[in-house]
Amino acid sequence: MDHTIFNKQQTHYVVLLHMALNLHLHSFNLISIKKPMTFSPKFSPPIHRIFPHSSTLDHFSTLCSINQQEINTPGLSTDHPAMPAGELISPSSTVVLPPQCPVESHDDDETWVWGQIKAEARRDAESEPALASYLYSTILSHSSLARSLSFHLGNKLCSSTLLSTLLYDLFLNALCSDVSLRAAVVADLRAARVRDPACVSFCHCLLNYKGFLACQAHRVTHKLWNQQRRPMALALHARISDVFSVDIHPAATIGKGILFDHATGVVIGETAVIGNNCSILHHVTLGGTGKVGGDRHPKVGDGVLIGAGATILGNVKIGDGAKIGAGSVVLIDVPPRTTAVGNPARLVGGKEKPSENQDVPGESMDHTSFMSQWSDYII
Repeated sequence: MDHTIFNKQQTHYVVLLHMALNLHLHSFNLISIKKPMTFSPKFSPPIHRIFPHSSTLDHFSTLCSINQQEINTPGLSTDHPAMPAGELISPSSTVVLPPQCPVESHDDDETWVWGQIKAEARRDAESEPALASYLYSTILSHSSLARSLSFHLGNKLCSSTLLSTLLYDLFLNALCSDVSLRAAVVADLRAARVRDPACVSFCHCLLNYKGFLACQAHRVTHKLWNQQRRPMALALHARISDVFSVDIHPAATIGKGILFDHATGVVIGETAVIGNNCSILHHVTLGGTGKVGGDRHPKVGDGVLIGAGATILGNVKIGDGAKIGAGSVVLIDVPPRTTAVGNPARLVGGKEKPSENQDVPGESMDHTSFMSQWSDYII
């Protein structure tokens, strides 16, 4: 059969096929198509698995080579909304950039980190061909870190009623309109790479660290909350909790250079504040003390380390450079550069003259050096 000649019925069929393939392939997170099916030679997806029948490929390839103006099917619109990089678009569509969204970052630190991420993604794609399509659609097909992160978060957090394209636009507009958000993303990537020996690359953190992803998604919900877009902020908050098992209220304020290590079970309340360069492990709770409203959650200073399973309740202050031992329950203020351990927590060295931390615990990740001074510790 000559697929270059279309009667009205065939034209109607292939246009419907094109629209169905757009929707179907969107779930595979493939790359943008502005011309006939073309993939990078190094990162070609297993196309025979997606299109098992050669006739389907013939129809689709032929359709992509036809000028859309030549297809005029009454009552059938072939216009499609612009899709983000990494997704299929109509052959004649163009990607419309959000207002004031730079294609490339002018920040040297962000540019360097983004370059590292792309280099690591290329290396991983070459060493593990099964991930090539995933790495291309999520990282290598994008022009900036903001676009890649927005695309990835959109796919992670979407649902049957909360579409990935809507979330992509939401995240990208937030990141592009706020330089401080992009700076925080870079600082958080660096924090994970430097402090966590299990973090083998920036690319690994961007793709796989749910603590990092939950934190970046929270930053957007916090921005929405402050813009009085609270229904959307709360809807996203619920999705973040469902997908990442991290529950951070949209009103909570979080600094930059944050590491949520493992992150599972982290709960941070509405009026909580976390400073810069903090490290928080899994199952940490920054909670209130009951039903009383108002300012009721902890205020954590800069450079603080909070160990796994620690619980801090009430409007208490954790001073800069303090350390909270794993499993501790903190109910009163902790002075700067001190270590609190136990249930209820007590200061290492005593209340009158507590021992002073010589480093910045949130950056050194030193969890156990206080043991030599903790006389109650026995086996």
